[in-house]
Amino acid sequence: MLVLSRKKNESIIVSHDIEIKVISIEGETVRLGIEAPRDVEIYRKELYMTIQEENRLASESAITWASMKAILMNQQSNRDELQSKKEDDEK
Repeated sequence: MLVLSRKKNESIIVSHDIEIKVISIEGETVRLGIEAPRDVEIYRKELYMTIQEENRLASESAITWASMKAILMNQQSNRDELQSKKEDDEK
């Protein structure tokens, strides 16, 4: 890990198009300003970790198209069976 010291209004350049600037320092809180292209995603670490965990959980519970098709076909079969039984009862 690279560790740098910066004072208020000093910056760090990442790559050639991202600038991180110290905006203010108040007690133990440091406010940073980040200038980056719009296509660069920037997150606080705790938010990023939450997003990653939710994506992981969603991918584990994802239903495949084959299983979804089987569920839908089973539902249709059940409806057809109920309709047939209803028609038989009406006779």
